[in-house]
Amino acid sequence: MEGAVTVPIKGARGGTEIAATAAWARPAPTSPQPPNETSHPLRVAIIGGGPAGLYAAALLKRLDPTREITLWERNAPDDTFGFGVVLSDETLGGIEHADPQVYQALRDEFIRWDDIDIVHRNTRQTSGGHGFAALGRKRLLEILHDRCRTLGVELRFRSKAPYPAWLAEAYDLVIAADGVNSTTREAYAHVFRPHVATHHCRYIWLAADFAFDAFRFEIAETEHGVMQLHGYPYAPDASTVIVEMHEDVWRAAGFDELDEQESIARCAKIFADALGGRSLKSNKSAWTTFRTVVNERWSHDNVVLLGDAAHTAHFSIGSGTKLAVEDALALAACLEEQPDIAGALRAYEEERKPVVASTQRAARASLEWFENLGLYLDQPPRQFAFNLLTRSRRVTHDNLRLRDAGFTEAVERDFGCPAGTPPMFTPFRLRGLTLRNRVVVSPMDMYSATDGVPGDFHLVHLGARALGGAGLVMTEMVCVSPEGRITPGCAGLYSGKQGEAWRRIVQFVHGQAPGTAIGVQLGHSGRKGSTRLMWEGIDEPLEDGNWPLVAPSPLPYKPYSQTPRELTRSQLTDIREQFTAAAWRAARAGFDLLELHCAHGYLLSGFLSPLTNRRTDAYGGSLEKRLRFPLEVFDAIRAVWPEERPMTVRISATDWADGGTTAEDAVEIARAFAAHGADAIDVSTGQVVADERPEYGRSYQTPYADWIRHATRLPVIAVGAISSWDDVNSLILAGRTDLCALARPHLYDPHWTLHAATEQDYDGPGVVWPAPYRAGSRRPQTGRTDVPKPRLSLGS
Repeated sequence: MEGAVTVPIKGARGGTEIAATAAWARPAPTSPQPPNETSHPLRVAIIGGGPAGLYAAALLKRLDPTREITLWERNAPDDTFGFGVVLSDETLGGIEHADPQVYQALRDEFIRWDDIDIVHRNTRQTSGGHGFAALGRKRLLEILHDRCRTLGVELRFRSKAPYPAWLAEAYDLVIAADGVNSTTREAYAHVFRPHVATHHCRYIWLAADFAFDAFRFEIAETEHGVMQLHGYPYAPDASTVIVEMHEDVWRAAGFDELDEQESIARCAKIFADALGGRSLKSNKSAWTTFRTVVNERWSHDNVVLLGDAAHTAHFSIGSGTKLAVEDALALAACLEEQPDIAGALRAYEEERKPVVASTQRAARASLEWFENLGLYLDQPPRQFAFNLLTRSRRVTHDNLRLRDAGFTEAVERDFGCPAGTPPMFTPFRLRGLTLRNRVVVSPMDMYSATDGVPGDFHLVHLGARALGGAGLVMTEMVCVSPEGRITPGCAGLYSGKQGEAWRRIVQFVHGQAPGTAIGVQLGHSGRKGSTRLMWEGIDEPLEDGNWPLVAPSPLPYKPYSQTPRELTRSQLTDIREQFTAAAWRAARAGFDLLELHCAHGYLLSGFLSPLTNRRTDAYGGSLEKRLRFPLEVFDAIRAVWPEERPMTVRISATDWADGGTTAEDAVEIARAFAAHGADAIDVSTGQVVADERPEYGRSYQTPYADWIRHATRLPVIAVGAISSWDDVNSLILAGRTDLCALARPHLYDPHWTLHAATEQDYDGPGVVWPAPYRAGSRRPQTGRTDVPKPRLSLGS
């Protein structure tokens, strides 16, 4: 929805597919001329006649009419796959600046609408203000064909492109816009280093002979499983219709045994209400699975990838043609701005790769939401609709409120938000503790204790954040023994002196920030202990003064780390008693909540992961056995922790490594702790093995909290790159989490929650400014800031 909705059929977007290496077209009889490497390219070869290649050709020819530009497309000019294309206002603005003639031709063809309809269980929810513009893919290509011909681009249809190595010798620049199945990319795979991921849903690209009056999502719950329809108009009398379902559902429904026409008829029957009983039509349509293409590099010498050859983004956020057009705009601009081709291609990659990576993260979130659609079916109708609309994390609570305030306010009312109260400032109850808002100051190791005793630094650090308005402030991981520390600067709860020091901090929070709860996180470092302070070398062993390490199995965290000893049964008993004693001291100190740290590769996490637990006794092997010791510790703590006070457990829901904890494992781990009395699961990820490969990005860990919450119906705390109050509101209102824990934002701004309230014009019971600070509760005036002009303009 955030850009162009266009997908490949049988994996090839726009039918742009060049011959295999063994069957490349014979080059022209002329001898190659040396490429012009020191100035703007004068001879340009383009492989592929989809929107990316055509628009790049038109831009480059328009910028310099003396250029010789030749484009090869193996299909006929009127051959295309798919039906409609949606372009965002942002993309159209770039086209308008670069080529007003193309923009005008497109504008004359567009069908425009504002609404999104979501139909689920015979209830339709409508959200407006979204602003779509669409036209037929065939018409888009015709407009670009005409523009290229007018400008003098040589278009060679029904022609296989010459071998790219020959083109690279004969032309100054070779643009490979040959689609998701790019043979050019494969020819230089050793340079581009592509990664192609195939996903779990099947979809088919169809059309209907009428125009939907909105972008329509319709959910069908069948005897075989859940299916969904994505539909939108692209002409006054035509709509694109995509039918999608999980591979398992597709097979259970027998689609794998149907031919094209039988599949189309079945789809029309399943979604008869959405279609008004009308039939569907195809255009060489076939069921396929979406493939996400990522390349480490996009250029090699004077060969550059464009559009789907370089990257793909799932059609559910409609970014394929959008990205292709924006690639062409950026490449043309960089070729104008840079003194040579090599510099231009570097600049193109530097400009586009972060944008594309962000889009692909959003597309991945959207794709996975639809793969897991069955989890959300029981949500209330408006919350389900809000969840769908915000699935990619690009459309947010605040953004949606600007688009359709009435719809957003209705979702808030259903959720239970009092009038004028953002979701983040609604209370939440865990056992006998009611938090006045949904913001948690996440545990953050400060490495500033002396002999495990928290001092004035901890008082100021935690006290400041308690005064800052969060509903719950968590300590760092507090260690249960001297040997269980990560570093010599880690705080502990293994002595009475430490317990009294923590009592002082708890009393300050309760006395000076009434209404704010404070929780303690208990843990043992396991194999990740006896290391330097973070700023002296994270995970680096101490130069001297090391203490022996213990772990489930004798596996060092890094090759140069100390090798831990495998815990014996008697040592397990000792450690369990250390946890129990620390919990007893925490209760006496007055903490409101206790969290057991079973994440990030520390001792209890080491038992849970198959990558770090290689034991062959009762504490290793199956997940049930790997859970045994962490559950024993939890039970021992629960027995001494006051009944009315809640306990949570932090887990790593994935190890981000092959063979490690899976999302399915995480669900079972959460269920096991809940069965033993855990009140919520704090869902983190990774840091279990040193060779992990996290998929970083905004809110990147929250899908795991979402998965656990809906699969188990347990309260969850989401963590991981949640940085804005808008993200917090969005996640909570969509039902993806119950609480949001933020770390770095609270280092940047101890009063983050107070400022979030001010920025939302909220002044209610969900957050209270301390009396001495109330004079600062209004945002200070700032100086004038001039809005910069658009960066890219390619002429009139």
